[in-house]
Amino acid sequence: MQSNGKDKIKTAVALGYDPNEDGAPKVIASGKGALAEKIIEQAKENKIPVHEDDKLADTLSRLEIGEMIPPELYEVVAEILVFVDAMDKIRAKDKTIR
Repeated sequence: MQSNGKDKIKTAVALGYDPNEDGAPKVIASGKGALAEKIIEQAKENKIPVHEDDKLADTLSRLEIGEMIPPELYEVVAEILVFVDAMDKIRAKDKTIR
C-alpha cells in the first residue's frame, strides 16, 4: 500500500489474555516492518486469527511488552476477542465435520 509516494510501514501487535491471571489483555509482541511481518507470519502458522486495524495497532504499539491495555481500549479489544472466539468456534466446528 502506498501513501503520499512512500511505502506504508506495517505495524503488528499481539495480545494475550488469561482471565485467571490477567486483569486485562496485555501486549505480548510488537513490531514494525520486517518484525511485524514475522509476528503476522507466526500467528498464521499457529492458526491464530489476525485482525487488521491500523489505528489500533499504532496505539497498541506504544505500549511496552507485558503492559496491560488501558481501560479506554477495553471496548474495541473486547470486540476483537469476540471475533477471535467466533473464529475458534468455527475452526472447532470444521474439525468435527471432517
